Amino acid sequence: MNRRDSLLAALVATIWGFNFVVIDWGMHDVPPLLFAAVRFAAVVVPAILFVPRPAAPWRTLVAVGAFMSVGQFGFLYAAMAAGMPPGLAALVLQAQVIFTVVIAAGVLRERPTRAQVAGVALGTVGLVVVAVGRGGHVPATALVLCLLGALSWGIGNVVSRTSGVTGGLSLTVWSAVVVPLPLLALALLLDGPGEVSAALASFSWQAGVSTLYTAGLASLVGYGIFNTLLARNVSAAVVPWVLLAPVVAMGSAWLLLDQAPNAAEALGGLVLVTGVLVALRPPRRRSVDAQRGAAGLEPGHGDAERRAGDVVEPDLVEEVDRGRVAAVLTTHAEVQVRAR
Repeated sequence: MNRRDSLLAALVATIWGFNFVVIDWGMHDVPPLLFAAVRFAAVVVPAILFVPRPAAPWRTLVAVGAFMSVGQFGFLYAAMAAGMPPGLAALVLQAQVIFTVVIAAGVLRERPTRAQVAGVALGTVGLVVVAVGRGGHVPATALVLCLLGALSWGIGNVVSRTSGVTGGLSLTVWSAVVVPLPLLALALLLDGPGEVSAALASFSWQAGVSTLYTAGLASLVGYGIFNTLLARNVSAAVVPWVLLAPVVAMGSAWLLLDQAPNAAEALGGLVLVTGVLVALRPPRRRSVDAQRGAAGLEPGHGDAERRAGDVVEPDLVEEVDRGRVAAVLTTHAEVQVRAR
């Protein structure tokens, strides 16, 4: 990832980290699945009137909406309503990083680098340290629901990656079309029409502000950027950034909810951040040259020596066999190809 994409990924992690505190603050007296349905209704209206539909079949939009939105947030909101604290919810949900890298490696054949594997492993250790230090009082149901949300998010990341849609905002808005009605139907089924009607009638201003943040910043801005990053970078280079969200969530909970982190949280957060830095370390020059050599290109030869993030013009394709260029692009995915 180039510097601009890295900064965008850090912004998304910050928005999403604070999002957990906002959800917890606004969800009082509102059934969790109804609250999630209202959030995605606010994502769709009025954005769908101004954002053109992406060049993707409806089955792709439905799959992204089902896994990245219905599954992830349905399980997450239910977990928080079942007793999962905001900071710990943010932490456990980051199991999606592991799920995404593993699923992408198996389905898309996107082999993570050694640094990415080491970084994800360190990040996982950090998650375990925090979970062991704080997780004993969390209901098992809440923990399982949060892990299911992480799995659904991981599947959604891979579906988004394979969609080929470069406009992250359009994919976010149009995939959200299929989200509110299923969540509302589940809320009616599990909570009953009476409780749903009463919650809508007494929808507080806190719930309204929370919905505006989660719909406007966390969904439209956050997922718009995140889906764009997934479209132009390999999954293993993007998703480790989200491991920073729990640090923001725990810091926000400390400042705003007086939920001070204990020693395990502080140590685990430090290990987690270290894992992110390791996973995002750029490959060494020698490693890149070795990859080019394996593709049949001479290290240090002309255009083959372009740096990560440079744009390769079609002249390179004219000089080098397309198959070998494809191999270079696969192993060193930050090199991009564009038409004149």
